[in-house]
Amino acid sequence: MKTIPSLVLALLATALLAACGGSSSSDTTSAATTASKNIRIGMEGPLSGDQKVTGEGMLNGAKLAAEKLNASGGLLGKQIEIVPIDDAADPDTGVSAANAAIKAGLDGVVGPYNSGVGIETLPLYEAVGLTPIRLTSDSATNGLGYTLQPMDYQIAPVATTALTDWLGAKSVAIAYDPTPGYTATVGAQMKKSLEAAGVTITAYEAVKPGASNYTSTVTKLEATKPDAIYSVVYFPEGGLIAKAMDASSSQVKCLADYASADPGFVTTAGEAAAQNCPVVGVPSPGDFPSGSSFDAAYQKEFGEGPGTWSSYVYDSVNLLASCVKEAGGFDNTPNADGSTTAQVDGSTALTKCLNAVKDWNGVTGSVTIDPANGNRNPATVVVLGTDSDGELHVDGAWANAVGAPY
Repeated sequence: MKTIPSLVLALLATALLAACGGSSSSDTTSAATTASKNIRIGMEGPLSGDQKVTGEGMLNGAKLAAEKLNASGGLLGKQIEIVPIDDAADPDTGVSAANAAIKAGLDGVVGPYNSGVGIETLPLYEAVGLTPIRLTSDSATNGLGYTLQPMDYQIAPVATTALTDWLGAKSVAIAYDPTPGYTATVGAQMKKSLEAAGVTITAYEAVKPGASNYTSTVTKLEATKPDAIYSVVYFPEGGLIAKAMDASSSQVKCLADYASADPGFVTTAGEAAAQNCPVVGVPSPGDFPSGSSFDAAYQKEFGEGPGTWSSYVYDSVNLLASCVKEAGGFDNTPNADGSTTAQVDGSTALTKCLNAVKDWNGVTGSVTIDPANGNRNPATVVVLGTDSDGELHVDGAWANAVGAPY
């Protein structure tokens, strides 16, 4: 019987170990990414489910950014590939999707949008050395990557001023989605902020998301005789609450929270109802000084207007690419022990660049990052109105009343 050479045995053992999944998640990510001919940037968002329209707009914004960068030579000598990561606005779905994307190989990631999802998925990306450019707004995600959009503590003061100084509300009923994450956090923040401003809270009502009608909720809130109802829910519920209020004979004023800032709010509520219910949000692309060219490019590429978050994702991809170029690479380069530099000391050339961002100009205006938490400061929080074309834009009456520069 012939003896198998030791070198052959070693090679067989190595092959069997790889087949059995013997490498770590960071090794798997690095190997898949290194083998790729492209720079792979994940875009996590609700690409299915009730918030699908939000996720689709986000994905298109990422694709548009990649297309423009690729036309100029790409990044690090490679073309950029946007990898869709569908979390369906659900934490469990998000964890599964994020793990699958990490295993397949990622160089960077933008998203997610929903804070309740981000609380679960953002640490997964960071654990393998990725630096997320997130779109979450709950302070629970502070420090988990970086963001260009406003945070809860930046939103509540603007909403409070809109209710008191603009709408003149002395009493407010709050309807909120109690799902852990942004809406639960901001519901509590708004109650505290309004009470501190001397406003009487006539009702603080938790509403279950996913219903097809909220007439009974509106009737219950209006019965407490508030001057206004503030709904801290995502747009599928926010639109239905606005629709129910519009159908009511009550004269109670309506204001929807930032979570409802999406074209889907208008679609769900109907134009007439949406026009009677302004939304706290961010400027639409066309409201920014350089937004018209982005709007036109988006229309040309996708045959429709951009979603609320399309421009923020577009800027997020471009900011990430800018710092990757300056840093000469991403954070997830493996060390000899399988860890990454980011895991070892939390500080790399990429994160140093992002921490130092000041007056970087994008479609959404000037961007400065607070290195203490990775958040944009100051934030771009406004009140949006629905125009005659059914589009959300900065409400001129609000801007004039509070002296906003829009």
